[in-house]
Amino acid sequence: MNLLSLADIEAARTLLGDVVKTTPLIPSRLLTEIAGVPAWLKCENQQRAGSYKVRGAYTRIARLSPAERARGVVAASAGNHAQGVALAAGLLGARATVFMPEGAPLPKVTATKGYGAAIEYAGNSVDDALDAARVFAAETGAVLIHPFDHPDVIAGQGTVGLEIIEQCPEATTIVTAVGGGGLISGIAVAAKALRPAIRVVGVQASGVAAYPPSLAAGRPTKLPHGVTIADGIAVRRPGDLPFAHVSKMVDDVVTVTDEDLSAALLVLLERHKMVVEPAGGAAVAALLTGAYRPPADGPVVAVLSGGNIDPMLLLRVIEHGLASAGRFLRLAVRCGDRPGELARLLAEIAEQRANVVDVAHSRESPRLSFGEVEVALSVETRGPDHSAALISMLRGSGYRVALLSDATP
Repeated sequence: MNLLSLADIEAARTLLGDVVKTTPLIPSRLLTEIAGVPAWLKCENQQRAGSYKVRGAYTRIARLSPAERARGVVAASAGNHAQGVALAAGLLGARATVFMPEGAPLPKVTATKGYGAAIEYAGNSVDDALDAARVFAAETGAVLIHPFDHPDVIAGQGTVGLEIIEQCPEATTIVTAVGGGGLISGIAVAAKALRPAIRVVGVQASGVAAYPPSLAAGRPTKLPHGVTIADGIAVRRPGDLPFAHVSKMVDDVVTVTDEDLSAALLVLLERHKMVVEPAGGAAVAALLTGAYRPPADGPVVAVLSGGNIDPMLLLRVIEHGLASAGRFLRLAVRCGDRPGELARLLAEIAEQRANVVDVAHSRESPRLSFGEVEVALSVETRGPDHSAALISMLRGSGYRVALLSDATP
C-alpha cells in the first residue's frame, strides 16, 4: 500500500488556498507546568465548520471530475465530517447527502443542513452510517467521501501538520486525537518529512479504542462494540490506509477515559477560554493525566481537533468534570422531619463556604424511617479537600450522608 509523501500534502495545501484558515497556535502555561516542556495548542476548533475535517473533504471533492461531482457526493459522520463535506460540496457546486447515526448531536445536524446537505439517519454509530452510505453510493452513483480512508482526505488533513511545523519549528512532539486515523496520518507524513526526529502520538477514547488491538494484531481490527462521549473519534475499525501510515509513522497511541475528557474540556474552558468537543480535547486529556508524558527535549503541540459540542452535552460535561475534580458533589442527607431542620442543614453548609446549586426534599422514600426526610443536594466546592471537610462536618453533626456523585473524597 503506497503511503503519502510531503508533496501530496503540499499539493493539497495549494488546492485549499483561501478555503481554510491557518488556525492559531497558542501557548498553554498550565500544560507547560504539567508536561515540564513548553506546550502549545493548535486550535482547529476555530477552523471553518468547527473542525479540521473541511481540509480533507474539500481536497477530495475538488479532485472529482465534473461528471463525478454532477452525480453528487455522500458521506457518513457523527457531525464534523458531515459539516466539512456539506461546506465543501456547497463551495464546489455538488449535491451532498450525509448519513448520520441516530442521536447525532443536534447542533451538528442543524449545521450540516445549514450548509445545504440532505440528512439521512442510519444505525447508532459512525460505522453503521458508513455502511448505509456505501449502499446509497452503489444505488445512486453518488461518490462516497470517506471520512478518513482515502489519500486525498489524508492529504488535506495533513496540512495541519505543515502549519504546526511552520508555527512551531522547534516542536519535538505532536499529540492529536485519533478515530479512523486520517488526521494523525496526514500530520505524521508532513511533520516527519520536515522534521524526521519529531514524535507523533495519538490519543483514543478508552471506550472505543481500535488502534491498540489493531497495532498488536498487525492489521485493522474491528471492535465488537464501543461507547464514549467523544462521538468524533468513536470509530470501531481503523481505515486501511490510515492504519498503514500509523503502524509505520506514529510513535505511540494512548487512551484516556471519558472522565479524563470531561476534565480536559473543563480545563480548556476555564483556563484557556476554549470551547472544544470531547474528541477535540483528547490530546489535552492525555497530557493532563499523564497518559502520555512527552520527553524533556522540546515543545509539545496538542491539537484541538474540533469545537462542535452540543450545549446540553457541554452542561453535562462541565458538571461531570467538576465532579471528577472534586468540585461538585451530589449528596443525599437524612435528617429529622422537624420545622427548621432544612434551614439548619443549609446554614451549616453555608458556614463551610460551599455553594448549594439545587435542593430536593423527600418524605416518601421507603428507605426512610418514620419522622425522617431525605434532602438531595447538589453542592459546589473548592476542591477535594473542601469536599472532604464538608462531608466530615455533616457527619460530625449527626447527619447520615450518602454520596450520589463520582467525586468520592
